[in-house]
Amino acid sequence: MHAMSTSVRALQSEMGEISSDQIAQFQTAFEADPRFRQAMNAVCTTPVNKVALNRRRVPQVLNTFSVHLPENKITHQNGSGRCWMFAALNTLRGVAMKNMNLDDSFELSQNHTMFWDKFEKANYFLESVLSTLDETTDSRLISHLFSAPIQDGGQWNMFINLVKKYGLVPKTIMPETESSSSTGQMNWHITLRLKEFGCQIREGYAAGKSQDDLRALKPEMLSIIYRMLCIHLGEPPIEFEWQWRDKDKAFHRDGVISPTEFYRQHIDVDLSDMVCLIHCPQATKKFDEVYTINFLGNVVGGEPIKYLNVTLDVMKIAATKQLQNGESVWFGCDVGKYLDRESGWMDDQRFNFELVYGSVPSLTKAQRLDYGESLMTHAMVFTGVDLADDGKPRAWRVENSWGDKHGEKGFFGMTDSWFDEYNYEVVVHKKYLPESYVQLLTREPVGLVPWDPMGSLAC
Repeated sequence: MHAMSTSVRALQSEMGEISSDQIAQFQTAFEADPRFRQAMNAVCTTPVNKVALNRRRVPQVLNTFSVHLPENKITHQNGSGRCWMFAALNTLRGVAMKNMNLDDSFELSQNHTMFWDKFEKANYFLESVLSTLDETTDSRLISHLFSAPIQDGGQWNMFINLVKKYGLVPKTIMPETESSSSTGQMNWHITLRLKEFGCQIREGYAAGKSQDDLRALKPEMLSIIYRMLCIHLGEPPIEFEWQWRDKDKAFHRDGVISPTEFYRQHIDVDLSDMVCLIHCPQATKKFDEVYTINFLGNVVGGEPIKYLNVTLDVMKIAATKQLQNGESVWFGCDVGKYLDRESGWMDDQRFNFELVYGSVPSLTKAQRLDYGESLMTHAMVFTGVDLADDGKPRAWRVENSWGDKHGEKGFFGMTDSWFDEYNYEVVVHKKYLPESYVQLLTREPVGLVPWDPMGSLAC
């Protein structure tokens, strides 16, 4: 092996070493073009996005939409990766406000949902360790499972599992804490314990302990994780007293209820009717096929991740129908690409990087997925769409969860061409899909490896 490595290094040195002549040529070419010298002067003192901003594009994108839902005060996930959770709660927040006749200061508790998500993820991790005991420690699967067992990110189906099992509560019942808004230290300490527990289970198996003996270790392990979560996030309510005064100053009292009773009485949306549509044009995937991600989830025994891969037209038509019916749309995208954060616009034509660098990449959406250049990183909510005279989308209105300092008081915009390139998922009610697509969902999903780009978590 050592001889082979030495041979490879020798071949690389002989075939691919950068020569001093080449460097001289590169220097000459750079100095010969005044555009690049000017770009250097600008970018060395100013962020490249500001230098490359396409000023002609700015006035062409307007914050007016032909379909525009009523909007609530913007929320803020702060220093946490809970975008998927904030976005999902924001889609239900409006339902609760309507049913209880509340103003837009009302929020559902993101901390409550986070507590149970992390607790369930801890159990999911331990079960995953128990089911992979014959894997070698240096296998890619074990490396993946141990990398971030309770990270903040998630997916729509994971949210469904939490609501079904634990219900929801108003934010006033379980408000934010320092750790819910800044999760780094909490995640590190809990992850350290989980890795220790995983190591104990695997080493116990190697020493000859039975599955029953190893599983018997779980209650004490979970007790420690529960204690740590309570210390960081507070104790989640088993029941609470709920009363409120509505927008018309009328007083209401439910008395003492549980989080699941609160959900049934004041929201009661059948989340099982919602469908996750993805657009993944990789050659390794098929359109009109159902996929799942192996070893991705939170609640053991809950709904698995299920994606229906469709063309962009199917995705856009369903999302548009839902918006036209007055219902917001949860979606997942690669938010950092061609984002003008100050204005809040996601627009693939907003920057002239070619004027700065002399050329720009030409990778397709599929190629970006294949080679790790793009995947879903963030979840938000569509609250509007601007339709052209022919009924096709031109731009999308977006409710973000980054506070109100960017965009239009926290609301963003997305051009339809950006949607094509960097949007990967929307969640719609099945009634907005043709029946043939609803029938596809009865298929057994095709399992994808945990590190597939469609297995990325929105955070």
